[in-house]
Amino acid sequence: MNGFFESLLQNDYGANSVTPEMMVLILLLAFCLGQIIGWVYMATHTGLSYSQMFVASLVVISPITGLVMVLLAGDIVIAFGLLGVFAIVRFRNVLKDTRDAMFVLWAMVEGIACGTRQFSTALIGSLCVGLIFLYLRLTSFGGRHRYDVIVSLHTAGDAALVNMRQVLKRHTIKQILASQRDLPDQERDVSYRLLMRDPNRSGELLAELERTPGVAHVSLYHREDESEM
Repeated sequence: MNGFFESLLQNDYGANSVTPEMMVLILLLAFCLGQIIGWVYMATHTGLSYSQMFVASLVVISPITGLVMVLLAGDIVIAFGLLGVFAIVRFRNVLKDTRDAMFVLWAMVEGIACGTRQFSTALIGSLCVGLIFLYLRLTSFGGRHRYDVIVSLHTAGDAALVNMRQVLKRHTIKQILASQRDLPDQERDVSYRLLMRDPNRSGELLAELERTPGVAHVSLYHREDESEM
């Protein structure tokens, strides 16, 4: 039994001189740098295509890539084997979620580590990457609560625009103009991102906007209905 655990936890990196302690350091540093990349992406992203899952994937891809490089370092046979695995594996369904792609890549790397008898790499990598996914889940990393709803509407005339803004001010803490299209005769199509005073009363906002003179085609979408997941 002792021999089994010794063979399982021994330094299986040979000439690469990568100890289990160095392995943990590599994954930890890659995780920290990936998190910095995620923060920068969150702070600089604009537009309506933001995805929390994509930000989380940016954090995870760094340690998984570090794990791959530890496996490949100094062993050209494993490098060609990895290329063969990627060439062989095909999926009938396209992975629409980048997080799903990270799990597939993680599973493939773990299989390669076990298949090449680098057992301590497989165990340490599995533990570290699993903890990273758990951390991302518990902290909801990548989520941005900058608004609760998006409202799109059509206004006819400057008076209708002023009345509409007064209604928004009564119901919201913050209004961000997402888009505006000017039309003839002082008509406009506008879209706002709204941080509500009470998100549960968004229906009242919708009803009041529909009653506002000069305001038409009112549509309201909750934040989770948009592209952030």
